[in-house]
Amino acid sequence: MAVHDAYFAPEVIACRDGSGSFPKSRLNNGYCDCADGTDEPGTSACPEGRFYCRNIGDTPRFVFSSVVNDKICDCCDGSDEYESGIRCPNTCRNGKDVTKSDDGGSKLSVAHLDDRDVFSSKHTLDIDDLIQKLRGLRMAAVIELGLVVCVIAVCFARRRTRTRKRHYILQHKKELVPALRSVCCFLP
Repeated sequence: MAVHDAYFAPEVIACRDGSGSFPKSRLNNGYCDCADGTDEPGTSACPEGRFYCRNIGDTPRFVFSSVVNDKICDCCDGSDEYESGIRCPNTCRNGKDVTKSDDGGSKLSVAHLDDRDVFSSKHTLDIDDLIQKLRGLRMAAVIELGLVVCVIAVCFARRRTRTRKRHYILQHKKELVPALRSVCCFLP
C-alpha cells in the first residue's frame, strides 16, 4: 500500500490544509469539499487541486487538476485521461519489462525502455503529437498564403478594371469635345 493510500484509508479523512474533513464516501465524488482539493485527488473538480497518478510500476506523483482530461497523457499509466476520449498507453517503467531474446541478449518491450535509452515511449507519443500539430500548422499556413494570393489578385483585377474605365472615358471625352465645340459655335 502506498503512502497516499494510507492517508485515504480512514472512514473520515481530514483536509490537508486543516480546513475540515469529509467522509470516505465523498472521496473523488466530483465535488470539491476541501479548499485545497484533498478530497478530489482522482478528479479535476477542484481548480487548485492535485490529481494523484498511481503510476503502477513507476513512482506515484501528483499533477495539477487542470491537466486532467486535457487529451495529453501526463500520468505514465494514462489515468489522468479517463474521460477525454483518448486512450493513453501505459508507459510506466518496470524492471520486468526487459525480456531475454533467443540469442541470449536482452530485448526491450515496445512500450517500455530501460535506463540506457534516452527517450521513453511517452516522449515518442509527445513527438508524434507535435508532428501532427506541425502538419496542421503547415496546412493553415498554406491556406493563409492562398488567401493572400487571392486578395492580391482581386486587388490587381480591380485596379486594371478602373484603369480601363478611365481610358474609355478619356477616349470618349476626346471624341465628344470637338462635337461639343461645333455645337457651341452655332449657339447665339
